[in-house]
Amino acid sequence: MGPLRAIMLWGSLALACGVPLVLAAFSPQLAWRDPIYIVAGFAGVLALALLLIQPLLAGGMMHGISLRHARLSHRWIGAGLLLAVIVHVGALWITSPPDVVDALFFVSPTPFSAWGVIAMWAVFASALLAILRRHIRLRLWRTAHQSSAVIIVTGTIVHALQIDGTMEPVSKVALCTVVALATGLAIAKMLGWKVRNK
Repeated sequence: MGPLRAIMLWGSLALACGVPLVLAAFSPQLAWRDPIYIVAGFAGVLALALLLIQPLLAGGMMHGISLRHARLSHRWIGAGLLLAVIVHVGALWITSPPDVVDALFFVSPTPFSAWGVIAMWAVFASALLAILRRHIRLRLWRTAHQSSAVIIVTGTIVHALQIDGTMEPVSKVALCTVVALATGLAIAKMLGWKVRNK
């Protein structure tokens, strides 16, 4: 891969992750929000952006990063994703505990809440799988980890698209689209590796 193509790929990734964050920062809906609510919102936007990087690392599709370093980075980004989710939910709890309780028990009147909770539990499950990796058969671990990734991405995308909130609509749809494509491509690539290595 030539340097120009590498610059274009890294630049595209930076734009895909950065533009939604910048546009969210200038959202008029932030004008009357409490700081803790703003933190919650940005933690959610950051989590969505990290979901784009994760499959690219897992699938070895980050130019200039070896597969070994990509896997190590995947773990660190996963820890960052977990932290972003905890901050997102924790800050929303501080803002309005009854709403978070309703969401956790799937009785919230807002449909996006259920999808967010499903994605949250899948993130926790994925983190637990990462911790227990050496104690689970590799084939079973990969299947469980990839399944949790699909649930995380699906739940997060539906959650984000149904919310009329901080994120600018066009950049939100664009980011959700590339997250879905990257995840699908990474899983297809890893399944290809599995078939070839049988």
